[in-house]
Amino acid sequence: MQTTKTTKPSLLKGVLAAAFLTFSTGVCGFASAVSAETLVVVPHSGLRILDPIITTAHIVRNHGYMIYDTLLAFDADFKVQPQMASYTVSDDGLTYTFTLRDGLKWHDGTPVTAEDCIASVQRWGKRDTSGQVLFDKLESLTANGEKEFTFKLKETFAYLPETLAKPSSVVPFMMPKRIAATPADTAITEFIGSGPFKFVTEEYQPGVKSVYEKFADYVPRSEAPSWLAGGKVVKVDRVEWTAMPDPQTAMNAIQSGEIDYLEAPPIDLLPLVEGNDELTVRKLSPLGGQTMGRMNFLYPPFDNKKIRQAALKAMNQKDVLDAFIGNPAYYTICGSLFGCGTPFESTAGSETLTGSGDVEGAKALLKEAGYDGTPVVILQPTDVTTTKAQPVVAANALRAAGFNVELQPMDWQTVVTRRASQKPVAEGGWNMFFTNWIVPEIMTPLNNPMLNGRGKNGFFGWPTDPKLEELRAKYLAAKTPDEQKAAAGELQAHALDEVSYIPLGQYNVPSVWRNVVTGLLDAPVPVFWNIEKTEE
Repeated sequence: MQTTKTTKPSLLKGVLAAAFLTFSTGVCGFASAVSAETLVVVPHSGLRILDPIITTAHIVRNHGYMIYDTLLAFDADFKVQPQMASYTVSDDGLTYTFTLRDGLKWHDGTPVTAEDCIASVQRWGKRDTSGQVLFDKLESLTANGEKEFTFKLKETFAYLPETLAKPSSVVPFMMPKRIAATPADTAITEFIGSGPFKFVTEEYQPGVKSVYEKFADYVPRSEAPSWLAGGKVVKVDRVEWTAMPDPQTAMNAIQSGEIDYLEAPPIDLLPLVEGNDELTVRKLSPLGGQTMGRMNFLYPPFDNKKIRQAALKAMNQKDVLDAFIGNPAYYTICGSLFGCGTPFESTAGSETLTGSGDVEGAKALLKEAGYDGTPVVILQPTDVTTTKAQPVVAANALRAAGFNVELQPMDWQTVVTRRASQKPVAEGGWNMFFTNWIVPEIMTPLNNPMLNGRGKNGFFGWPTDPKLEELRAKYLAAKTPDEQKAAAGELQAHALDEVSYIPLGQYNVPSVWRNVVTGLLDAPVPVFWNIEKTEE
């Protein structure tokens, strides 16, 4: 067996602290799996939504990286690098001028223009929490010709490059102007990017199969690939994503050679592949992820702060992580909203979560709040190994504290669709759902999507919390790393008191691939450039 032990990177070293840092149960479509020109992948979920701007779902983000590109990107040293464009900054820090590099084309053959990028940034800025902050500070965004555009700020915002380089949810992917003109709350219907792969629309089977072909006209950057920056050189002709909700089916397929790459194997089945010398088992994400629970603030019972606090007290991370991951070698008890091992790691307000919970305290808060037995409807995905256990464990904990809980089973893509509904539960809404984040997308007060108090303009759950917004502004105004850290700690204490969300621990699981596949890159998200495949 070929394995590589993941080494925890040295974070920040002064850089990150100063700036943003910011799976159909049957085996199908394997006729091409024996081909060295086709890479066959089982992702962590089926793909049913194709617009990476209207959702934070990771499978849609991963789809985005296949067909779209970004203006800037983080490298493995957490430094912002040019991707589609380079930029200059005026002496007063108020003007950022971007210039598109040569050779950029959309998949329909037309050139990428400044107007395309402006429209894309504007649409993204309506959906993304950090993008909203950027536009709060923006005076104008204008084109200076076909290849140049300028951000003019009302006040300095040193986080602008890091915000445009953010690696995950919601990524500012560039699209043609005609597509980016789609309202930000409406899904796009045409899937044309300028990225290294083209989406094969006619072969798309929602939730089952997605196909990508090499974009022959893509011109990679000349630099070596590093994280999400550098040259995106495609070395296979075709990538097929095939959903396999049944973990055992997926494990059998990777061992038999019917598939090439398995993104998220269940930890309890890893012994089935760890002894196979035809396979590599390795962590590709250096920081791992955080699992969490989010409540709906719009409707009872979680419009009541004391009832939200009772729910937090009822839960503890160890029970969730034991059910979700099982093997302590792959998880960490972590009370920080910003992830552990990060510059803003804090334990403020997380004592019961990182301990054994406080069921009696939860019961007392429910009584004090006058909880009347209003059902708590929890969305329960049944087809994705990384989100199946959390709702069940949480439901048991909430029931023990006196909550009336209703688990509603559905596939993950239905969860992704339904959690966007702001309707009451009786009309198809919800009270709680669970999801996971990679640590880079939650590690600062600016980029953490749940730390947004803008009500219905924020992340699913929609808390209205002016104090939270004030504390985010305080963080942004901080002049030194120590001031930033203090502001982040203050924000964490407030957010856990309000129960903006419930952090349920940190984890890092490996992927599995056949040894005929080489060139996989360490990155915070799965990427498929630089990969080569030889015949078995």
